[in-house]
Amino acid sequence: MSSPFIPDSAPFSVEQRAWLNGFLAGMFSSQEVGQGAVVMEAKPVSILWGSQTGNSEGLARKISKTLGSKGFLPTVYDMDDYDITKLADESLLLLVTSTFGDGEPPDNAAAFYNWLLGGDAPKLDKLKYSVLALGDSNYPDFCKCGIDLDLRFKALGATPLVERVDCDADYDDAFEAWLKAVEEAAGAANAGSGEAVASSGEPEYGKKNPFPAKLLNNYNLNGDESSKETRHVEISIEDSGFSYEPGDALAVLPVNDSQYVENLLKAAGFTGNEEVEGTTLRKALTENYDVTNLTLKTLKTYAELSGSQKLVEIADDKDAFKAYAWGRQFIDLLTEAPLNFEKPEALLALLGKLAPRLYSISSSPRAHQNEVHVTVGVVRYDAHGASRKGVCSNFLANHTGEEPVRIYFHHSKTFKLPQDSNAPVVMVGPGTGIAPFRAFLEERAATMASGKNWLFFGDQHAATDYLYQEQLSEYQASGVLTKLDTAFSRDQEQKVYVQDRMREKGAELYEWLETGGHFYVCGDASRMAKDVDTALHHVIAEHGKKTEEEAAAYVEAMKKSKRYLRDVY
Repeated sequence: MSSPFIPDSAPFSVEQRAWLNGFLAGMFSSQEVGQGAVVMEAKPVSILWGSQTGNSEGLARKISKTLGSKGFLPTVYDMDDYDITKLADESLLLLVTSTFGDGEPPDNAAAFYNWLLGGDAPKLDKLKYSVLALGDSNYPDFCKCGIDLDLRFKALGATPLVERVDCDADYDDAFEAWLKAVEEAAGAANAGSGEAVASSGEPEYGKKNPFPAKLLNNYNLNGDESSKETRHVEISIEDSGFSYEPGDALAVLPVNDSQYVENLLKAAGFTGNEEVEGTTLRKALTENYDVTNLTLKTLKTYAELSGSQKLVEIADDKDAFKAYAWGRQFIDLLTEAPLNFEKPEALLALLGKLAPRLYSISSSPRAHQNEVHVTVGVVRYDAHGASRKGVCSNFLANHTGEEPVRIYFHHSKTFKLPQDSNAPVVMVGPGTGIAPFRAFLEERAATMASGKNWLFFGDQHAATDYLYQEQLSEYQASGVLTKLDTAFSRDQEQKVYVQDRMREKGAELYEWLETGGHFYVCGDASRMAKDVDTALHHVIAEHGKKTEEEAAAYVEAMKKSKRYLRDVY
């Protein structure tokens, strides 16, 4: 007898369909063995995700699909939607969460995080759990949200099914190893067998096979007298099979600056022609390795190898590391504490893989067929007696269009325009934070959405830093852009920022929110986004005549209903 199959058209979720297929297959298989065969009862498992960009949610869905086919009954929860009163009764819980800003939880994980780390969380003696933490080791608070949750679960008496795994930007291999360990520890049927994720239906190009795209256009948006350089970059996606929506991000795989690589080779005592990994050391450093960023992990290892007591002390002090690492790059270690590398592999062992850079997309596919646009702030500065350059921003800024640009898309599941085209939209995006809102406005224009649109934009000087001014003026004239408030901080004696404009227009802003307005923020997470959030609370409290607690509840309700969304970095 052949195994039954639940068709895609059946009224079940992906997780339910995967479990039912596995369950029915097992049941029919058991019936073939004998009349008295016993079907194993499916094990319930809750999978919670916290995500700012969608990576954690995507992995949670993959976990569910895999476990659902191996004897489990998985349920996936957005942390914001999880009923915390159920936690004490859970037996098996998996958490996947990222960290953003200064070690903060993602927006949709903040309420769960604060509650769990507070004083009201129950004892969890019956719970087995595991945490998969996503992060970026370029930041000092690497995977902090996942680490905090893991430590708190242990403190509440929960038992790790599998010890926490901290994943860097290139997390695929770590994820697969963690999931296999979870399967085995939980007693999954056929644990670890086959691929964790089915590959059928996947496009030819993607994360594991970036598309070699043609760069079509590349120009500076700032005036000649500006202290900034912001590039508008247009890339062809013709023949890629890719599609995207406003709110998504473009992943760009850069190559390292050739002169920096030559300086690094010289400092490390190599010619660059040494053979490694089937290529030359020079090419490996140029295309495959992160040769600039100085991470805490790298510093600790280098300190031990070099025997530098100064570096050892810095590596043992988090604040000292932050101060030391600012403006320094990996090559500075070789200058400060020279190390004799016997083989090129010893140098590569200190370096992480060159990770893609994500840029908020600044175009609508309806306005620019077969193209994707990004808005890139070029990073250049001097520090510790040397010139520093951002790897990807300079790669794009200096690109002539002759060589391909390797790209793929990162699709956001949350940072999207409202489904109701009549809903008002408020957008706060200073500097390059304007990128997704250019895309939003192009989309609203192309779809003839009737909802009102309000943009708060800011930068240093109106004369030189007014990004996309001509296009914004056209949208104002046509009625697509209902309101535009600008804050150019250096054009008057006292600095003015977008959050100041929000307070000035507080009464009208609150009215937009009260009529169902969606509120979006894009840009710097560490300062701007926090200041905007504070201003939003202030506006709601003052003009809604609410207490601080009531204003906070109002904002929390906006977040839960996906009316307050942030794309921050």
